[in-house]
Amino acid sequence: MAYSPLPVTEDAAPPPAPAPAGSTLQTAIYMVLWIISSNFTILFNKYLIDTIGFAILLTCWHLVFAAVVTQILARTTTLLDSRHQLPISGRFFIRTILPIGIVSSGSLVCSNVVYLYLSVAFIQMLKAASPVAVLFTSWAMGVADPTMTAIVNVLCIVAGVGLASAGEVDMSMIGTVIQLAGIMFEALRVVLIQKMLSNEGLKMDALVGLYYYAPVCAVMNLVVGAALEMPHFKYEDLERAGFMMLILNAAVALLLNFTSMVLIGKTSGLVTTLTGIFKNILLIGCSVLFWHTKISTIQVVGYSVSLAGLIHYSFGTEKILGALKGALAMVTGAVGAASVSGEKFRPSRRMRIGLVIAFITLLSICIFLAYMRHIEASPLEWVWSTTGGTV
Repeated sequence: MAYSPLPVTEDAAPPPAPAPAGSTLQTAIYMVLWIISSNFTILFNKYLIDTIGFAILLTCWHLVFAAVVTQILARTTTLLDSRHQLPISGRFFIRTILPIGIVSSGSLVCSNVVYLYLSVAFIQMLKAASPVAVLFTSWAMGVADPTMTAIVNVLCIVAGVGLASAGEVDMSMIGTVIQLAGIMFEALRVVLIQKMLSNEGLKMDALVGLYYYAPVCAVMNLVVGAALEMPHFKYEDLERAGFMMLILNAAVALLLNFTSMVLIGKTSGLVTTLTGIFKNILLIGCSVLFWHTKISTIQVVGYSVSLAGLIHYSFGTEKILGALKGALAMVTGAVGAASVSGEKFRPSRRMRIGLVIAFITLLSICIFLAYMRHIEASPLEWVWSTTGGTV
């Protein structure tokens, strides 16, 4: 399972200069990599869990892989040198790192086990309630104060998630409870990290955080997995999953963490949030297309309501109206300029590149999912059969 990046505290700095075209293209590439790695991690986990089960042991494998890789990076590169600036002591580890590791472990376990009970699409709909859980946890722990605007947004998101849940065709109460527990664990993790950063004045990036809490989470998951799944685990299960598939699965999860860390420094929270919404909608669409997940009209309405509440909660009315006005002015200005010059409207080079990247991303995910549905055939046989040949 992928790990959400730790928040980063930033010192006050003057407004950055406009990014050059090369930097913008690089950011777009990282954004596409983040979308691909995030969705691939989810779909990869779903495939492996459907194939062999053992969701907890799979999570443990991800964490062991992450712990080993971060240890190697710490000793061979400068990517984790910022860890030397942290006041890590035995007391700090027990009171701060260990609790974060425990709730992170709970979040990761629930996030993988839930695939045994719920569809990918419905899980993404339930995850729309994550900001609500974070907000309530922040209020309960005194990190934030409730406001009327926040309460209205919370009610909107909860109403949307409630509608989506009421319209679920293949409802599983156990799966819903597990997913809600995972959301609460994740909310606790976010708030505990927020308190650590604000109270201690620390600065910790995603890889450094992974360096410290991945071993803790791995041990916790191993204890739970040894009790619940290890008695039923056999070596044949490893062979059925495939050693290379397991290594690739863990590598994709680690790539997700790296791209998340890069995006924190290269984009704003607005861009990241909007990209995340697009990513979830794309994932729901892929679930419908390739797993034939049934989505009712009530679910579409409910998810739309929760997304509207989420967007308003994240940005506020003024920013939303400003973004809409800016987009409208950009489109009308471009079309007007083309009309005055007597030329047909043509998208800019940057816009064309973005459309090509988006198309390639969607096509790659579609091909991957289609192949996963026919995994019993070799890749060559699958390509031949999908182009009209017979095997």
